[in-house]
Amino acid sequence: MKTIKFKTNILKYGLILSALVSASSCSVDESRNINDEYGQTPEQLLQDLSIVKGPLVNLMSNIVIVTPEWQYQLQQNLMGDVYSGYMTPPTPFAGDSNNTHYNLIDGWNQFPWTIAYQGVMANAWKVEGRATDLKLPQYVGLAKILKVAGMHRISDIYGPIIYTHLNENPGFDKFDSQKDAYYAFFADLDAGITTLKDAKAKGLKVDPSGDITSFGGDLDKWIKFANSLRLRLAIRISNIDPAKAKTEAEKAIADNGGLLSSNADDLMVLKPHPVGVIANSWGDTRMGASMESILNGYQDPRTGKYFQKSAINGNYAGIRQGIDIANNGGKDAYAKFSTLTTSITEKIQIMTSAEVQFLLAEASLKGWNTNGATAENAYNKGIQLSFQQYGLDATAYIANSTNLPTDYTDPNNAANNTAAVSKVNIAWNNGDTNAVKLEKIITQKWIAIFPDGQEAWSEFRRTGYPKLFPVKLNKSGGTISTDKFIKRINFPASEKAANSANVAAAVGLLGGPDNGGTNLWWDTNK
Repeated sequence: MKTIKFKTNILKYGLILSALVSASSCSVDESRNINDEYGQTPEQLLQDLSIVKGPLVNLMSNIVIVTPEWQYQLQQNLMGDVYSGYMTPPTPFAGDSNNTHYNLIDGWNQFPWTIAYQGVMANAWKVEGRATDLKLPQYVGLAKILKVAGMHRISDIYGPIIYTHLNENPGFDKFDSQKDAYYAFFADLDAGITTLKDAKAKGLKVDPSGDITSFGGDLDKWIKFANSLRLRLAIRISNIDPAKAKTEAEKAIADNGGLLSSNADDLMVLKPHPVGVIANSWGDTRMGASMESILNGYQDPRTGKYFQKSAINGNYAGIRQGIDIANNGGKDAYAKFSTLTTSITEKIQIMTSAEVQFLLAEASLKGWNTNGATAENAYNKGIQLSFQQYGLDATAYIANSTNLPTDYTDPNNAANNTAAVSKVNIAWNNGDTNAVKLEKIITQKWIAIFPDGQEAWSEFRRTGYPKLFPVKLNKSGGTISTDKFIKRINFPASEKAANSANVAAAVGLLGGPDNGGTNLWWDTNK
């Protein structure tokens, strides 16, 4: 039997361990590990490149985890999906005192971290190492880009993360500050784009069977995505590090590989979205009150593409975050509110061309070189692309200057009612202040990128837009401000137990206590 040897580390990550455990970095015989992992002989694994395509598929499946659905519920649905204003559970989890009430539960807070290192970093390491040894640079470049796509989300949950120091001292790896992590993301995007361009010039391809996304192995689209991701991250740091942000954004815009520019470019993982099971099989998530206020107020045609009408009032009805569910009719009452549609749950949205247009609109508003794109044109195009994504015509919507978000009314309990906090209309007006223009850009981006609650929550923290309803019952014990909203998730308890010295150093890098009230580096909204 042929032996396959790789000069790379073999990574493992358990639910309790704090860092990836590796074997020696010397020449390692991985044949048994690989055979156990895929159930094929080494000859078979080499013949169809399963040793590379297998972990690549796993990597794609964990940026937003595909299955099991309960892990997505803890990775994002009970965090970003709620804190973004998109969704609220009708279920009184943990005695109706949980993350949705700002009483952060350690057992929940572990999962984004564990999935990131077990599902994203470990698989990216495998793809990069194996593809390097097999001289398959197209897979190396793709892994670098996907690693950034996954890990920036984790940094945007916790702040400092283990990234550039990963596996230097297994079990006791040092953290990067969020600034250093972001700079490393930009460097990895540089390397990934350059590698893909070189591979393309040599006629190398990615086997579509190893790409479970809408790109189907198309290197041109992956380069566009990498540039678009660079633009997203540049905008993310623009309030705290404007010079670096401008440099990275203009690099992305000027790159000859281009940006995502049409709905044919939208990056989707072609697997059923786990939120569908959570919403429609388990009944554990429903439309959020802020979504109801904004979508109903705008009479937005996308509402019916996102949500089903409720059984409680025959209209689109959302639940306010942090209410007392148990004493207001319980799950049976609130499960009657609007659930999600199949058009949302049939695939997993990673990034769209509509989002890119809103990023360009903001870049133009900042006075950066956007290659001729104006804030107004990019804003309108972003709306058009979002509507086209669902087979809708945006003409009348874009021109609407009268509709405003509506007050919120809870049919079960008037004590949860609250006045609308978002006050901007839809139509672009060059006479508006830049603050109003930015609010319009972010509000429309927030609608367009649904259901990606993690990205929406990050943008809300960065900009304060769209204006959302505050949590009704704040059970944080004073660590999180109701008016300023939750800022982050505390470091996992398992990491504190196993890697305590480096977690303590990471708290120092964070610049505040390890709780949900401490701002991330790029969040300047104090």
